[in-house]
Amino acid sequence: MFQRRFLNLAATLLVALTSTITGVKSQPVEDPGPNAASCGNLPGHAALQTALASALAAENSGLNNQMWATVVNRDGVVCAVAFSGANRGAQWPGSRVISAQKANTANAFSLDSSSHSSGKGQATGLSLSTANLYSAVQPGGSLFGLQASNPVDVSEAYQGRSTNYGQPNDPMVGSKVGGVNVFGGGLALYAAGKVLVGGVGVSGDTSCTDHDVAWRLRHNLGLDHLGGVGGVSGDTSRPDNIIYDIATNPDGTGGTGQSPGGSGGVGMSPSGFGHPKCLNTGNQATLPAVQQ
Repeated sequence: MFQRRFLNLAATLLVALTSTITGVKSQPVEDPGPNAASCGNLPGHAALQTALASALAAENSGLNNQMWATVVNRDGVVCAVAFSGANRGAQWPGSRVISAQKANTANAFSLDSSSHSSGKGQATGLSLSTANLYSAVQPGGSLFGLQASNPVDVSEAYQGRSTNYGQPNDPMVGSKVGGVNVFGGGLALYAAGKVLVGGVGVSGDTSCTDHDVAWRLRHNLGLDHLGGVGGVSGDTSRPDNIIYDIATNPDGTGGTGQSPGGSGGVGMSPSGFGHPKCLNTGNQATLPAVQQ
């Protein structure tokens, strides 16, 4: 009798446990939401890899390195990760997650015209590249501390098998990796109608070249519909382009960001959004103009 009751109890617990596990598995990983919460409107792995290869072929600045690229959607979910080299070790391994950080940052701090209502927000949108944030986050800058505000979720960024890194099943795909990166290489993605749909990040060379390659990559993907969108570059044809206006401080000692003096550092940016030049810096004025 005791044995029969024990077996019945065990069977009941097994059924309950199975139902619980099944119920958990049936829950969606991401809430679909109303605004580009899926990756269906963004390039997949093959398209990203092809566009990256084409962008690299057109860019001759920097160190001539291979690159990583990541695309996120408007919710910051990673949609695709790719690299340009023969294998995952052909480009800096550390740049894989940096590319995801850059994509997340550009998406997280850009807007489209839907941000405007009741007299608030940006009527034309506002696109900020990660390059635009460099000086603003330095001590004395208007966004100092931003770079520490959204740390990378390392449990998402480094999960899974390394052999899958940069492949269609890269473990970051479908995850919110997060992170904030404040040098060149991250751009917001705008679809037709100037609708902000996510971000792209590129890493693996100098930060200046990362920006230029990301710019060409976004253009190759046809997700640079920024004509008329607000930006800080002063160039309406390239509103979120990198700005090279950092100069030595008047006392000749350098200084950091907006600080008027001090030892070392990169000097002052009159715009407040400048980026340092790099080894073999490219000409940002020759990058393709954005689309309407």
